[in-house]
Amino acid sequence: MDRVFIEDLRIETIIGIYDWERSTPQIVALDLEMAFDNTRPAASDRIADTLDYKAVAKRLIAFVGDSRFELVETLAERCAAIIREEFGVTWLRLKLSKPGAVTGSRAVGVIIERGTTP
Repeated sequence: MDRVFIEDLRIETIIGIYDWERSTPQIVALDLEMAFDNTRPAASDRIADTLDYKAVAKRLIAFVGDSRFELVETLAERCAAIIREEFGVTWLRLKLSKPGAVTGSRAVGVIIERGTTP
């Protein structure tokens, strides 16, 4: 299975359950692996035949930046749904991290897999 990935996509947003989190933007970091058969774009050398990771990133930046979720779990699910529905991705692994959210840790968050592995 071929995979297209985006690593450490950092986006500022409002996320969290505490009062201060509801008024202070924080950074979330996304790591994505998305199943995609790369044989066609490799043969054609055309961006139109690819899973355009720049388009995926721009869509997520817009969505996450405008979102106001309390839980990282909810944000991760919504991001996965966007990728699957809007970009036709049949399988993905998404890691959503909140850097510095817990004292003494580099980051906390969730890793989800959605869809069927081709």
